[in-house]
Amino acid sequence: MILNHVWGIFTHPDDEWKTIRSEPNTIGRHYFAHALILAAIPAVCAFIGTTQVGWTVGSSDTIYKLTVESALMLCLLFYGAMIVGVIILGKFIDFLSETYQESDHTPRGIALATYTTAPLFICGLIALYPVLWLDMVIGLVAIAYSVYLLYEGVPILMSIPKEKGFVFASAIVTVGLVMFVGLLAITVIAWAIGVGPVYITG
Repeated sequence: MILNHVWGIFTHPDDEWKTIRSEPNTIGRHYFAHALILAAIPAVCAFIGTTQVGWTVGSSDTIYKLTVESALMLCLLFYGAMIVGVIILGKFIDFLSETYQESDHTPRGIALATYTTAPLFICGLIALYPVLWLDMVIGLVAIAYSVYLLYEGVPILMSIPKEKGFVFASAIVTVGLVMFVGLLAITVIAWAIGVGPVYITG
């Protein structure tokens, strides 16, 4: 079912949001399991890319890699951060729905958070080949599509007018940006206390 939803989100998002809305609402467990699977894509690919493939800097021929221990620790932390991010975003969506929905306050925040971030998770496949400019270009495209899915999906999944849905989605985007800045701050602190990458060259 998860692959069907992911495929539908890319090929016919409006119909897929309606399908997700109509499903039995064991949302907390059902869609959280989906998030666990999707978030593993960038984490696993980053581990392989940084330990087996490596990258170069500028015109240098030196290939940089991470040690297996360092990459494993960082990828596990990254995976945990993504899962926590989906949970926080989903709970915030459910909290806001009390304001924007007039009825049917079924918790659908985890579902919305999972499938709007699906393009970001799937584009994590590019981490298998860690080239900065390519990763940034594909990452920006994935972010743009995720934002589109959010603005398109909120009115359908939450069954509210498009005008309210636009404001609702904008509030979610704001929270997402705050979370991203917070993650960057935590990363800087972690590196400062020694929880950072350990490089090897080849």
